[in-house]
Amino acid sequence: MKFTRTLLASALVLALAACSNPSDNAQDAQQSAADAQQSAQQAKQAADQSQSPAADQAASMAQQSADQAAAAAQQAQQDTSKAMQSNGQAGDQAANAADNAADNASKAADQAKDNADNAKDAAKSSSSGH
Repeated sequence: MKFTRTLLASALVLALAACSNPSDNAQDAQQSAADAQQSAQQAKQAADQSQSPAADQAASMAQQSADQAAAAAQQAQQDTSKAMQSNGQAGDQAANAADNAADNASKAADQAKDNADNAKDAAKSSSSGH
């Protein structure tokens, strides 16, 4: 009897962990997308102030990366919903998909930040006359 209770308790803990983890991934993805968008906006402002073609191009690339992060975050949210509604293997697959989408959002956000930094550097270089 104790074994059955322990087994049921363990199964419940695993089920709760499976449901909470994809949700965390989706939230992380949303935060990454928001960070990427903020970086892209900063890059655009720097490019607009410098009127540098190189800064404009880097800012455009930052915006594209931010858009990719937003799309990946949306996919993570959808996959999380599937994971929460599914059982067994289907739930695991949806949770893995949510995790992958969150990773993609994070990578796209990092790329947006790098592109934004490039835009700011190009803007500084342009404004200093180099």
